[in-house]
Amino acid sequence: MKNYLLALASLLLISHQAKGQEVKFEEFDLDNGLHVILHQDNTAPVVITSVMYDVGGKDFGGTADAPRTGFAHFFEHLLFEGSENIARGEFMKIIPANGGRFNANTSQDRTYYYELFPSNKLELGLWLESERMLHPVIDQVGVDTQNEVVKEEKRQRYESPYGKIFETLGANLFEVHPYKHPNIGYAEDLDASTLEEFNTYFKDYYGPNNAVLIVAGDIDTAKTKELVKKYFSEVKRGPDVVRNFPKEQPITETKKAQAFDKNIQIPAILAAYRTPGFGTRDAYILDMISTYLSGGKSSVLYKKLVDEQKQALQVAAVNIPQMDYNIFAMFALPLGEVPLDTLLTEIDEEIVKMQNELITEREHQKLINQFENQFVNANSNIEGIASSLATYYLLYGDVNLINKEIDIYRSITREDIQAVAKKYLSPNQRVEIEYLPQNDEQ
Repeated sequence: MKNYLLALASLLLISHQAKGQEVKFEEFDLDNGLHVILHQDNTAPVVITSVMYDVGGKDFGGTADAPRTGFAHFFEHLLFEGSENIARGEFMKIIPANGGRFNANTSQDRTYYYELFPSNKLELGLWLESERMLHPVIDQVGVDTQNEVVKEEKRQRYESPYGKIFETLGANLFEVHPYKHPNIGYAEDLDASTLEEFNTYFKDYYGPNNAVLIVAGDIDTAKTKELVKKYFSEVKRGPDVVRNFPKEQPITETKKAQAFDKNIQIPAILAAYRTPGFGTRDAYILDMISTYLSGGKSSVLYKKLVDEQKQALQVAAVNIPQMDYNIFAMFALPLGEVPLDTLLTEIDEEIVKMQNELITEREHQKLINQFENQFVNANSNIEGIASSLATYYLLYGDVNLINKEIDIYRSITREDIQAVAKKYLSPNQRVEIEYLPQNDEQ
């Protein structure tokens, strides 16, 4: 019955939020540096408690002499093992037993945990997240258990068709920045890591001053403040995180590469560019460009290569968001015997048109409409609101983007689109990758 009520409440909340009204919130800081954002909406009896940590795949564990990849993703799993007050394996049982659900995810730039509960379980959600932050149990049993879990996840992900594409993009686009390594890391790094290294990593990155706590939904703001103080004030401040990643030199000549995948039968062509990080205006414009090129079946590349010329089974242009550098990538699967270079030539033809001609006013208005719809949908439920509040605070440095980011897209002109296409999307600024089936000799 609790799960039914939770689902019904979520549907009611989605309907309410879809109107796109202003998201109101309140912020405060604890003495230990934990930033807290509260969003009260009593429309439905649900509440989300979530914490986003400023740590991701780009933050290596180990030492300067022996850096270890994959630690942040590993901790996404490890911090569900238990705490001094939660027995091993019980964390993931307590939540559904109380009518809730949970999840966590890690990117190259941050790690995010959340629990969605009936609102009368708010205190439980806060206690669980404080236990994760205050005194998790990080021991050899947990490390060994999660090592196998991560290895299995990697097998499933990388052994699926085209599963190595993101690793391939990073490895070929970056020379010195840690984005060149996969977020999930390398098995040999985790195997070689010591328990001391894992404990050090937790102390370095999982302090309250390197995190933001979001409580959103059916709450009383004053009471919630007191509960937050009750459960999080005793957490000790961690060391300040200082990053000084090396800068990449611009790509000035076309780079060509090949990658092989034993799990595919149809080759693919990739063209990838290293572009400004997601907080820049140019990154917003590149979002629009990627949508113009392949955002749905009415987009330029889909209509041309899939529908009309029947040269491709699939085509996509994506602007992959990262803090330091985005990845703007184009991908196509040939139909039949169409050569990969033919697909790339056809794609380039559309980019050159963007560089030489303004897109039409009708196409421009269609893009604005698409992004307005996307913006409303992103904040149409309590989970989306909580994630947006955390992301805009921790990664963008402006929580109020939850209300005004759409104005950035609305301000983008046809001339802006043309200028950014010229600035970043020339062949001499990219890596061209033939993604090929692997045979027994390779």
